[in-house]
Amino acid sequence: MRRNAITDVPGIEVGQAQDDEALTGCTVVLCRRGAAGGVDVRGSAPGTRETDLLDPVNLVDKVHAVMLAGGSAFGLDAASGVMKYLEEHKIGFNTGVARVPIVPAAILFDLGLGRANRRPDPEMGYRAASAANAGLVAEGNAGAGTGASVGKIFGMAGAMKSGLGTASIEIGGGVVVGAIAAVNAFGDVLDPSTGQIIAGARPVKLGPLRLGKGEKFADTLKVMKTFAGRAVLGFATKSNTVIGVVAANVKFTKAEATKMAQMAQDGLARTVRPAHTMLDGDTIFALATGGRRADVSIIGAYAAEALAQAIVRAVRAAKAAGGLPAVGEQ
Repeated sequence: MRRNAITDVPGIEVGQAQDDEALTGCTVVLCRRGAAGGVDVRGSAPGTRETDLLDPVNLVDKVHAVMLAGGSAFGLDAASGVMKYLEEHKIGFNTGVARVPIVPAAILFDLGLGRANRRPDPEMGYRAASAANAGLVAEGNAGAGTGASVGKIFGMAGAMKSGLGTASIEIGGGVVVGAIAAVNAFGDVLDPSTGQIIAGARPVKLGPLRLGKGEKFADTLKVMKTFAGRAVLGFATKSNTVIGVVAANVKFTKAEATKMAQMAQDGLARTVRPAHTMLDGDTIFALATGGRRADVSIIGAYAAEALAQAIVRAVRAAKAAGGLPAVGEQ
């Protein structure tokens, strides 16, 4: 049964754990048999782990999980819990003396929304990995999206709650392309089919001043070219990013998986405006689980489509939290 989730891709499982009080969590994308991996980092404020080994010129050719987490750089610790789980199940790169699980990771900054002193840690990463399965994936305020928000040019006062989303597309010949994303963007999220803002910066009042025009959304791109926008941009939070994974049941090399990740970033650019700024750490991983042969250009094109759908679902599924409204409450 199709779930419209990255778990529709054979060989992919997803597990999540979160702290609803602290508004943070982590999401693990597991591939127990290993997958060719790639990564593309377009934002200028990333927080990552084990991305260098995904370079096609480097030795290790398969990864066993990708971890997405909140908690800023502290949240990278959760990957150690995922490694512990995989080691217990004898999954990892065979070094001859031990199997070393390969777990690239990326984080987003959610410390300003819940409790900054509680972040994803190895115990939470272990719980997420233990919960991994190929079934339905919780969206919205779940996993790495628990404390996510968007539209932050005016800071959190004008932001909206976002979350985690997933999607999949069957492209024929038994090939499935899937995506999952935690959306914590500086900019606004648009519906790519209409160009309309779904979630983003809201107008705010600072004393007698009203920053941003419009009844519902300020429109970050328009605000950026105003005097007020230029003034507040210097103080805007540098704690934003969209992190995600695209996957397909195809036989790819690491170089092809890297191209898949690069092309998938187009889906981010279609749905987040502006994207890939100095204030974002946009990072997308790609996993090729094997099984089918396919053209990398076709897979990359549909990876972008799947990622765009996942990003839209992330904001539509979000619920109000931390004082921020969500799409359903607007």
